[in-house]
Amino acid sequence: MNPEEREELARLLPSPGEPVLTSDRHDLLKDLLMRELTDQAPELRDTTTAPGRRARAPRRRFAVIAVPLATATAIVAAVLAGAVGSKTASTDADAVDLLHRIAEVAAAKKSVPVRDDQYVYVRTQGSMKFSEKDIRILREASWNAVDGRRAGLRRITVLVGPPFRARDPLSGYSKGTHDMRLSPDPNVTTFRELQALPTDPDSLLEKIYAGTKGEGQTRESAALEKIGDMLPDATLLPELDAALYRAAAKIPGVSVVTDAKDYTGRSGIGLSFKERDGRTVWVFDKKSLAFLGSAEEALLTVGVADKAGETPAS
Repeated sequence: MNPEEREELARLLPSPGEPVLTSDRHDLLKDLLMRELTDQAPELRDTTTAPGRRARAPRRRFAVIAVPLATATAIVAAVLAGAVGSKTASTDADAVDLLHRIAEVAAAKKSVPVRDDQYVYVRTQGSMKFSEKDIRILREASWNAVDGRRAGLRRITVLVGPPFRARDPLSGYSKGTHDMRLSPDPNVTTFRELQALPTDPDSLLEKIYAGTKGEGQTRESAALEKIGDMLPDATLLPELDAALYRAAAKIPGVSVVTDAKDYTGRSGIGLSFKERDGRTVWVFDKKSLAFLGSAEEALLTVGVADKAGETPAS
């Protein structure tokens, strides 16, 4: 075919047009970007109205204030990649085996008797990024009413951060210790609600999928976020704790990280899930297989206290 014939044929063909997202992909992109912006906003609420730590919608406790352009670009890229198609995540058999061994250890623990008038105490350590040059290290202790009907308490101790300044909108995160009242919130998952969850892994996973429908980039990532959110309190419920790990083993894309560390630097063995944002790694003690948290947030203590503000009896 000579150049003149090729040019004539090109004129007869329709223009390919500009590539565009379908309306559902456009809506997904918008929702995902807004969710990321919302999830990464700091918890700067009035101390009389601050909701509980574990909301029904998964969220990070130690958040990032500003979402840089690179983050937004990554979100767009992820959605566009989904528009083209994605491969099924592979699963490491060793990782699944490890999850089941962790579940066996969890199931063998003694359950802790808990009364409605008590509080679940959780202490963690992590950081909050306000800007590239302002990253504050903080330790958080929270007391949540077992039945969810009474006010709780969040105590934040900023270990590394700027000193208190009058009229500073971020003074609640200045260096030192700050208390926030946790008002009862119907959207917070209570300890009693955790107790009511099924302990059959298949039934539990289906319930988690149903409860997180429409959240996250995929249903698997939303489910893993929810499971990770429940792990601290679940250490007081051996059967549920074991079921959560067995349910996680059914989500594809898990792999073993042989040398992992939590936020405080404690060494352990890790589990990474392809579906988790940024491949968040759950870290476990290599000998006891106790859950240590992650590289972003270390789990220090879980227990039951009689009053908000009091540490559990050893």
